[in-house]
Amino acid sequence: MTTAAAAGLLTGLSLIVAIGAQNAFVLRQGLARQYVGPVVAVCAASDAVLIVAGVSGIGSIVAHAGWALEVVRWLGVAFLAAYGVLSLRRARRPETLEAARAGASSRKAAVGRALALTYLNPHVYLDTVLLVGSIANQHGDGGRWWFAAGAVAGSVLWFTGLGYGAGGGQRLLATPRAWQVLDVLIGLTMLAIALMLALS
Repeated sequence: MTTAAAAGLLTGLSLIVAIGAQNAFVLRQGLARQYVGPVVAVCAASDAVLIVAGVSGIGSIVAHAGWALEVVRWLGVAFLAAYGVLSLRRARRPETLEAARAGASSRKAAVGRALALTYLNPHVYLDTVLLVGSIANQHGDGGRWWFAAGAVAGSVLWFTGLGYGAGGGQRLLATPRAWQVLDVLIGLTMLAIALMLALS
């Protein structure tokens, strides 16, 4: 049991600790200290739902529905490309950066964006539903749920640490220029991921 949970924790962390649309958004919200709690909760809860779905066997069903993954892939390409362009446009207007730091976005917008960045990303399904689900099922009927619990714990730890830990770096982003650089990096990252999805 403990071994399966530890394996799940390490597997979950190894898959989630990477530069991606979801992590970039959580980081930005954490740095701005805007609706960090709801954003972290949405990302962690979504991971938990997808992990449980994969361990329950839905992953094997999804694996045979290639058309569904294809639809999600192109929706993800469109969303990530648009998000990347908006980040780059935001970087061109310092006054917009100041407004963002002051808390211009709403809780509804932050939660909506977190949901979109989670569920419109095909890699989320591949990692949490298919990969984690298949690895978990190698631990037998009892062990697979301990594996799932470990993977969920890894997700909660990561998003909580990223969201709330990012606030400590707020001093580094005390100027509009620093926010400009961050938005350019996020924008380029989103466009790169969209391109990789389109070409995959």
